Amino acid sequence: MLPRGGREVFPRYRLVGYAGVTGAATLGRLGTGPLDSRVAEIERMAKPYAAGREIMPVVEVIATVVQGSPGRDGKYRVRLTDRQITAYHKAARKHRAVLLLNLQSGRSELITEAKAFRKWLKEPDVGLALDPEWPMDRGQRPGGAFGHTTGAELDEVGRYLSGLVKQYDLPEKVMVYHQVARSVVRKESGLKHDGVAMIKIGGWTRTSGPKKNTYRAVNKSKPAFVHAGFKLFFTEDRRNRGRLMTPPEVLGLTPRPEYVMYE
Repeated sequence: MLPRGGREVFPRYRLVGYAGVTGAATLGRLGTGPLDSRVAEIERMAKPYAAGREIMPVVEVIATVVQGSPGRDGKYRVRLTDRQITAYHKAARKHRAVLLLNLQSGRSELITEAKAFRKWLKEPDVGLALDPEWPMDRGQRPGGAFGHTTGAELDEVGRYLSGLVKQYDLPEKVMVYHQVARSVVRKESGLKHDGVAMIKIGGWTRTSGPKKNTYRAVNKSKPAFVHAGFKLFFTEDRRNRGRLMTPPEVLGLTPRPEYVMYE
């Protein structure tokens, strides 16, 4: 069963979540203050987004984090330990939330990073979020260039999740892919797999007008069966006299977001 009942995510639920890593405030809301307090806060933040649906809180922890240096294996990324992920999983379960493991792969492969967390993906309340702007080609370094991925690479991860759902008789898995710009996801096709609720998140620029434009632009290539998500930044959206968009403004977007994520 899913944390709040049932085996399918949509159309019963609207997802609202926080992203980040504990202790790293620059990486998102989860990095500010005690973890349990942040996860409890999601419930309060989410209430105005119900709009006829039940709310499913989401804890999106960056489980594979890109690095500016290559590391021992030259992959420009580091993974959270099982002990670290256990803390997020316990907090998510306490508040009946879904835990998403966010993957920033560097010079590793998205499917390699997904398989590294098989132990966790066998759990009924754990899914994946992929950051396609972080996979790096040979000669590229995270922070020095935008990366990219393809529909085929995303599809491979979706197929892997679908296999786990079937093998272990799990409820539907959430799989998110973020898209900061149209160029970072190329040849967007496939992506439809039994047991996988696929979500595409847009809305990256920092002011409401450009955010709406980016959201519309990246959703032009979204397959009809992929659900829409929208991203808000607690700090960056407020810079230069900016502000956070309100829940009614977010829900007024087309397509209406089914996952609203705060970083």
